[in-house]
Amino acid sequence: MKRIGLLSDTHSYWDARYTKYFSECDEIWHAGDIGSMDIITQLEEICPVRAVTGNIDGGELCRCFPKVLRWQCEDANVMMTHIGGYPGRYDVRIRQQLMQNPPDLFISGHSHILKVLYDKSLSLLHINPGAAGIQGWQQVRTLVRFTVEGKNFKDLEVIEL
Repeated sequence: MKRIGLLSDTHSYWDARYTKYFSECDEIWHAGDIGSMDIITQLEEICPVRAVTGNIDGGELCRCFPKVLRWQCEDANVMMTHIGGYPGRYDVRIRQQLMQNPPDLFISGHSHILKVLYDKSLSLLHINPGAAGIQGWQQVRTLVRFTVEGKNFKDLEVIEL
C-alpha cells in the first residue's frame, strides 16, 4: 500500500502547505508545469518525487524528467503526462498510447481544472489534480491525495489551498 500526493501546475510557486499535506505520503507525483527545479528539490525533502515536464518547463527540468512517464505502483499501471485531456477528449499526442495499452490510472495536468473521472471504455481512472500554483485563472488551488493498494485506488482526498 502506498500513499500518494499528487499536484500539477506549480509554475515555480512553493506553498509550505505542500509539506503539511504530503508529509505522510510515500511518494509525490507532479504532473508538469513545475516551473523551477527548486520545487522538485523542496518536494524531495518530503519524500521521493516522480514528475513529468509541462509546456512551460525547459532546461534542467527537461533533462531530468520526461514528457510521458509510465510505471508500476503496487500492482497498478500508471501513466502521467502534462497535456493529456480527459475521457472522451484525450489529447491527440497521447490518445493512441492510451487506446493501444490503457493504464489503470491516467494522470494529466495543464487545464488547471480538477477532475476525477472513470473512463468505462478504457477501464481506467483519470485524475487531473488542478493547479497548485498561483499563476493562471483558477479560483481555487488544489492538491490530491490517495492510496494505491494492489490495483485499487482509494481514500481519494481533494485538498483546497
